[in-house]
Amino acid sequence: MTDPRAVLRQARQGPVPPHWRVFTKQRGKLSGFFRGTSNDPDPLLVITQDGAVEYTDERKPPAVVDFRELAGVRLQVTGQSFSDSSSVHLSVWLDLFHHDGRKTKWRSASFADDLRTIQGFIEAYAVHRAWRGG
Repeated sequence: MTDPRAVLRQARQGPVPPHWRVFTKQRGKLSGFFRGTSNDPDPLLVITQDGAVEYTDERKPPAVVDFRELAGVRLQVTGQSFSDSSSVHLSVWLDLFHHDGRKTKWRSASFADDLRTIQGFIEAYAVHRAWRGG
């Protein structure tokens, strides 16, 4: 995967390649103040043909998933409802299976409720696998 900071920089400045998926949102002033992140750039998730890079704040390094390190991906979903409600709360994440035998969990830190991030990850990983013949 190319340099994660370069990917984030290009996504912030634009334009980006057409196959990239870019997710951003404005950091809330009040929540940023209480977390000490009000001067940080807004959260950003970029999914490319090589992997995913996510910036949450300056205190943490970007979270990086390199598709070349993955042997497989599995979609996981759980639902929760209450007897007095007709709505269901879904929790969705991806189990990532690494070539070295590790299994990790991936869900966007800043965009966990945006299912388009999961869809974009799965689509980009499928294209990556098809290109490399896996």
